[in-house]
Order: sequence, then structure tokens, then C-alpha cells
Amino acid sequence: MQNRDPEGSRLPIKIDTTSNGEFSPIPLEKRNIAGNAFAHEWAGENARRKGASRRDFMVSACGAATSLLAVNHANAMAKKTGGKFDLPEDAALDVDAAMEALGGNEFIFDVQGHYVNPEGAWLRNVPEGARPLAGMPNACVREAGTDDLEYLQCLRAEEFIKDVFMDSDTDMMVLSFVPSTRDAEPLTIEEADQTRRIIDAMEGDHRLLLHGRVNPNQDGDLDDMDRLAENFPISAWKTYTQWGPNGAEGFFMTDDFGEAMIAKAKSLGIKNIAIHKGIPFGPTSYRQSTCEDIGEAAKRHPDINFILYHSGYDMSVPEEAFTPGAGKSGGIDVLCQSLIDHGIAPGSNVYAELGSTWRFLMRDPDQAAHLLGKLIKYCGENNVLWGTDSIWYGSPQDQIQAFRTFQISDEYAERFGYAKLTPQVKAKIFGLNAMKPYNISMDEAVKRASNDALSQRRHAYLERPDPSFATYGPKNRREFLYLKSIGG
Repeated sequence: MQNRDPEGSRLPIKIDTTSNGEFSPIPLEKRNIAGNAFAHEWAGENARRKGASRRDFMVSACGAATSLLAVNHANAMAKKTGGKFDLPEDAALDVDAAMEALGGNEFIFDVQGHYVNPEGAWLRNVPEGARPLAGMPNACVREAGTDDLEYLQCLRAEEFIKDVFMDSDTDMMVLSFVPSTRDAEPLTIEEADQTRRIIDAMEGDHRLLLHGRVNPNQDGDLDDMDRLAENFPISAWKTYTQWGPNGAEGFFMTDDFGEAMIAKAKSLGIKNIAIHKGIPFGPTSYRQSTCEDIGEAAKRHPDINFILYHSGYDMSVPEEAFTPGAGKSGGIDVLCQSLIDHGIAPGSNVYAELGSTWRFLMRDPDQAAHLLGKLIKYCGENNVLWGTDSIWYGSPQDQIQAFRTFQISDEYAERFGYAKLTPQVKAKIFGLNAMKPYNISMDEAVKRASNDALSQRRHAYLERPDPSFATYGPKNRREFLYLKSIGG
């Protein structure tokens, strides 16, 4: 029996104000609000035409297709011409047409996932009366009083597994971390490893990989890299160049802190460094949030893989055409210019990751076309990596479906020299590209993603799927500030 959103009140394509907790939620524009309104209206009409309940229609591929077509309609009314979700109109009512557009058998390797321990020590720092991550699906909320945090059980490991591996086509994920002081982590490495072990115990062997969080400008973190490498299967180090403990300034990968971290990574033999770049936290360390140091760092250290989480994207800097040498203080252009300045060609040791970036740009096809076009042109089609920042945004399936169908317009391809998003390029971005830095063979990928018990469980689940279509991150400034106050 379906018990998550039984009335079908939530859209399967989630274009809303939810944040990953690293930026204050940004209000929707009028065309986004209009697109959601069209989607709700059309979903009701199409459900009646098919003789289905609204909930059953929303759960079907036709529900997702209807939502994407509604977004296209609103964007066309606003004269957005950079790209669109490319699917036929009959996909709104024809399941086969919808599945042809929205389905796929790509290997999907999400290199930026998050899990929050609903019973972790971080909750000791919650301000009195605060309700962090309160926007939970109703079906998960237990009989809890208004002053307790029992609703956070919606984030327990079983719900994480459902959102990521049951309700989406994700095959593998890297479990990452958020910036925090050492005593206020919403997820510790021990808790992350326990979640990985839960999935392994289900014979979903190695579906989750782990980051080791390192803030080299924080006392103890560099020394702790030895412990992490010895005790946990660390696949990459995660760092935040714009973050400093207690409001201190951030650092560059080319200064003493960055160089010390790189040297320690080399000595430990774990040469993937995942760096939060873009999505600035505030004005204090804005420069360190940009990618101006990446070209030089990549040139100095060709044996290190620099994986740029968010790709340097800044929501406050509109993505437009890039002109080399024109100068820009933020956004993807800073990355492009840094690579050019230091002779870093496409296909290098620099990888651009799409977590939160693609999710936000689902709102704006013009900026999406510019950003994807520039990353493929300057980083290379083999160096753009899939990431979603889920669970903050709930199940990543809507991001997957939106990316499968998105296409850069002929106009933008011709005007700006952008490559079209072929199925082959999308398959690379979805997962094949990440196999190289994460040292995963195709045999391993097939083994981990096709015949294990988790796959069998998903096949059974999909006979009666029950996605919530909910998002978990902060949705307004008040929720954002609550969450931010916890991390220290």
C-alpha cells in the first residue's frame, strides 16, 4: 500500500528552493513557479484521461514526462532558447514514449552523495527550538512532539538506501562530507563506514565509496589522514578551500596548507582530492571558493586528480558565453581561464563535478547550456563527472531523468561552439568518466551494479514503487541558518 504522498501532491521533477545546506535557498523565478503550476494542472488532466489516480500517474514515467514538458512550456514562454528537455509531447500519455525518453541503462556513478546520522553527536549543537531539515516526507514523520527531533529518523540508513538505490537508477555513490569543526560533524567517518557496511551486508558489494574529510587549515586534520587511510577504504580526500575553523580564512591548493595536504595524499597513495569549488559560503573567503588556483595546482602535480565539486559554479554569477582573457571574478569562467593560463588541456587531471550545480540549473536552460558547453569544451568530455548532492534533494532520479532528456539547442551549439549532448557523452558523464580517477574497471562496475541482492530487491520494489518525491535540505533562510549554526 502506498503511503508516501498518497494524494499525488508532489511533482516527480522537483524544481524548488531546496539547498544542500551550503547556500541560502534561492527563490524560484516566475517561470519556475509557472512551470510547476502547469505541471500540476496537466498531471491532473492527464491522469483523468488515462483513468488513473493522480498518485499512480505521478509515479509513472508519464508523470515525470508531463512535468518536464510543463517546464519546457514555461521556459519557451520566457523565451529561453539555450536548451530544453528533449522528449516528445506524446510522452505525457504514452508510457512507451515516456520510457524511451526517460529510461536508460547507463552505468550511473554519483560521486557526491550525503548521509546524515539522525542520532549523531552533531545534534548536541542544535539551538533550542530549532528543527533542522524539518521538510521531511509525511510518511516518515512519526508520532513526535513539536519540540523533539524524532522526524530525523526519515534520514536513517534504510531511507537513504531507498532514495538512492531503490527510487533512482544510481548504481554507485561516493559518500561525502560537509565542512565542520571536528566535534560537530553531521556524519563522521565511522558512521559513513557503517552505512557502507549495511549496504555490503545486503550483498550490494561496494555500492558506496568513502571520502576522507580533510581541512588542512584545522588543527589535527593533516595528522588524522594517516588514521583515515589505515582504518577506512578512503577513495578520495574531501576538502573545502573557502572554509576555516571559527570563521578563519580559507586557503588555496597552491599555498602552504594546500601543498601540505597534497604531499600527505601522495605519501598515503590516495591521489584523488575532491575540492569544494564554487557555491561560496560568504564574502570572507570568496576568492578561495573560486577555481583560480586549480590550473597552477594541476600543473604542479600531474599525478594528483583534482575533482572540483560543483565545478566552481556560483549561483550569483550568471553563466554566459566565455571569452578567454575577458576576466571574471566568479563562476565557471574562472576555471576555464585558469586551465588556459597554465596550459591544462581537456582530458587532464582536472575533473568538473555537477552536484547541486546541475540540480540548480534545471531551473534555467540557457545557463545550463552555457555551463555544460563550457565544461565539455575546456575540461573535456571525459572529465565531467556526475554528482547530485543527494540526499539533500531527496532521490536523485529526477536529476537523472532531466539530464537524460536535456539537450543544448542548435542555436547555442552554432553560436558558441558547444558540443551537442549525445547519448555517448551523457553516458560518459553519468558514470564512465569517474571510473578512471576512482580506479574502477568495467568488470567491477558490472559486478557491482547488475546481479547483486540489492539489484534483485530493486526489481521487486519497482513492481509497486512508492517514491516520496520529497526533498530534505533547507528550503528557506531560517532553516538554512539553523543548519549552518550546527556545523561550527
